[in-house]
Amino acid sequence: MDKREKMIKLWFEMWLQKKDLGIADIFSDDAVYTESWGPEYKGVQKIRMWFEEWNTRGTVLAWEIKQFFHKDNQTIVEWYFKNTVNEGKIEEFDGMSLIVWNEQNKIISLKEFGCNINNYDPYQNGSAPQFQEETAMWF
Repeated sequence: MDKREKMIKLWFEMWLQKKDLGIADIFSDDAVYTESWGPEYKGVQKIRMWFEEWNTRGTVLAWEIKQFFHKDNQTIVEWYFKNTVNEGKIEEFDGMSLIVWNEQNKIISLKEFGCNINNYDPYQNGSAPQFQEETAMWF
């Protein structure tokens, strides 16, 4: 478990530093990485290409781990994420990643799931829901 948690922490740290500190050590050659809003990267080379390209136009400001869950060859990590892109737009949300490991303790599948942090009670004023006027997040 500790080795897997260290690898996940290293992956998050790479984003904070904007530096490849061992992507090929973390992901298997045929790994599949699925972002919460749809893009999917197949293979460690494509994951590395996405990492390098994304970091030319954005900056991860925070990627904080809240907790881990482990079962057999799977790990779930709950986290908080905040970034900015070159246009200055800031995005932040809570999320989880479902990770599947191979026998060499490399990631073969990682799927992200996002959750809006702007929560509210639509029934605060009675039984008729009142929803906030905001554009839905992309996840």
